[in-house]
Amino acid sequence: MICRILLLIILTSCVSGSFVVNVTQTSYQAEENHNITLEWTFTTKPDRSTKTLNILCELFNSHKSSVVYHVHEGVEVSESQDEKFSGRVQSDKDALREGRIRLQLSRLRTDDTGLYLCEVNTDYGFSVGRCQLNVTAADELPLSPRAERRRNISFSAGVLLLIGIPAASAVALFVCVFWVIFCKSG
Repeated sequence: MICRILLLIILTSCVSGSFVVNVTQTSYQAEENHNITLEWTFTTKPDRSTKTLNILCELFNSHKSSVVYHVHEGVEVSESQDEKFSGRVQSDKDALREGRIRLQLSRLRTDDTGLYLCEVNTDYGFSVGRCQLNVTAADELPLSPRAERRRNISFSAGVLLLIGIPAASAVALFVCVFWVIFCKSG
């Protein structure tokens, strides 16, 4: 996997010409179960129609590589998409005609974290754009300040009760013992 990434980086640095794939952001941060849109742009030539348009967007993480989105000769190939992305990736076809790849990933998972590479190959060039996505686990919903105070008061009262019950028992026992001793001694 690392060899493949290095090979892609080397190949893109060797390609000369004006064809370039860029990312709008190099790093994305999102929370589990939310949606995010990853976007790449590539050079288009309005004066020439493109006969060949091949796009391969992949996720590389510690587990493996996964195909996120694939277009072969202008046609989306959903069969090659990794099943973990099935039904969770939507592409903007209008943006694609303008030289923009917009992929909306829905219901994010923590294992969607990793390096996203998008390779674009056309009649007039080949290039790769890359970005990093970090998906954090969903936390509990934050409490309002009033609810936070109530929770702290409840916690404090609970601690006092736990501490207070044995202390009250000890005090009551001490008073009884003292009273018995005091009364017996006259």
